[in-house]
Amino acid sequence: MKFPIFPNDNAAPIECSFFVGGTWGVTDRFFQVYSPSKGKVIANVAAADADVAHQAVEKASSTFEVWRRTTPYLRSELLKAWHAAMLEHIEGLALTISMEMGKPIQEARGEVRYAASFIELYAREVLRTAGDVIPSHAGDKRLASWHQPVGPVYAITPWNFPAAMITRKLAPALGAGCTAIVKPAEQSPLTALYLAWLWEKVGGPAGTLQVITTNDPVAVSKVMFDDARIRKLTFTGSTEVGKALYRQSANTLKRVSLELGGHAPFIIFEDADLDAAVAEVISCKFRNAGQTCVCTNRIYVHRSIANQFADKLGHAVSDLKVGDPLSEDTRIGPLVDAQGRDKALAHIKDAIGKGASVVAGGKALDGLFVQPTVLIGVTEEMLIMSEETFGPVAPLIVFDCESEVVRKANASPYGLAAYLWTRDLTRAYLVAEALDYGMIGINDGAPSTAQAPFGGVKDSGLGREGGPWGLQEYMDVKFVSTKLTRTELFNEEP
Repeated sequence: MKFPIFPNDNAAPIECSFFVGGTWGVTDRFFQVYSPSKGKVIANVAAADADVAHQAVEKASSTFEVWRRTTPYLRSELLKAWHAAMLEHIEGLALTISMEMGKPIQEARGEVRYAASFIELYAREVLRTAGDVIPSHAGDKRLASWHQPVGPVYAITPWNFPAAMITRKLAPALGAGCTAIVKPAEQSPLTALYLAWLWEKVGGPAGTLQVITTNDPVAVSKVMFDDARIRKLTFTGSTEVGKALYRQSANTLKRVSLELGGHAPFIIFEDADLDAAVAEVISCKFRNAGQTCVCTNRIYVHRSIANQFADKLGHAVSDLKVGDPLSEDTRIGPLVDAQGRDKALAHIKDAIGKGASVVAGGKALDGLFVQPTVLIGVTEEMLIMSEETFGPVAPLIVFDCESEVVRKANASPYGLAAYLWTRDLTRAYLVAEALDYGMIGINDGAPSTAQAPFGGVKDSGLGREGGPWGLQEYMDVKFVSTKLTRTELFNEEP
């Protein structure tokens, strides 16, 4: 298989294989990948079954016994080469992302750079995986802790960040000495295959990274959950599915990392710089057409500035260009599928039916496109206040005081990300401390970065990705106590 696979957006559908055991598999079973912007088939992708999954487990397990014994320096050099290859292929990867899931091309390039930054980070972090020397309670004992790779990893990645969600998981996993099997989402498997090809291209050993493409994820995943040799699950996706996978992982007591749903509040206090706050809300809410787990779903605005803020946000949102994601000036692409489009429209319709008003947008466009929308007069009983929209819809809710808005912001089972805008440093700290979320952006609508921890609390998941925390998720701590056979050197008189 050779990439880039899309020389232009008019290319005929291409045929892709899964990548198992260091080879590109052959099968007579395929599933179709559609372009959400073009509404046409762009690829026929090999559909792996349980037999292929078993092969992947066998290879991951046998390779792990060799890979775990390689030096961190060797693994670091391979990660550096993978990082360089990604940067060389920014355009090919970005085009693939835009074609298969509809992300605007400028955002897609940004995702590739963001994805590559995790590889760059862990190429360095893997050299800092030293254990500890522990003070001993006895003169004839020496105590230490060692960090060792947890074992073969099964990674299930979502469609909305098809490059970044892979590298955020695999760079620390491979760097730690684990082998990895990736099952990408059915909507966006091509980026995963592209990344596997680059890993192979730079000399990544066969079996260290495998990609299983399938339209029967239940059968494939069952193999992984039933096999005790798969020691770690890492999943990004919905809370409902994450809880089901958590239960399945219990039978073999796998280590688990879950990055699940969100319902992020964004609080705009009365001292906000309105133009700056509008810019951050747009960055937070409308990136990837609102199809991100950390995008704000509830925008709380202080009553004294609510009308001004709504007017400014409405005008700014109306200027966002909706269209072909391959166009350089497009800001809002399509929703990934009809289900996503229909959910966004249902939230708009429900809100209007219960008394909300439209400031901007509010309508469906041809295909899978929805106008970026701003709603005012939003109240607690509306669906958009309890369900994650995952679309370009910004609901505004008025509040009067800090205690009220913190209480409302925390009144959610989700706890992934929260945001606030204020020029009062004391308020910023006190509110950030009070918000029950794993990540807080103060005057910052896009705080995520490779070197920082990413993850949530409550129904938003377990564990952290990014920085040294992300590497620790793929390592076990081994305690070693050594009793000395002689101690006379230390018993001599001074």
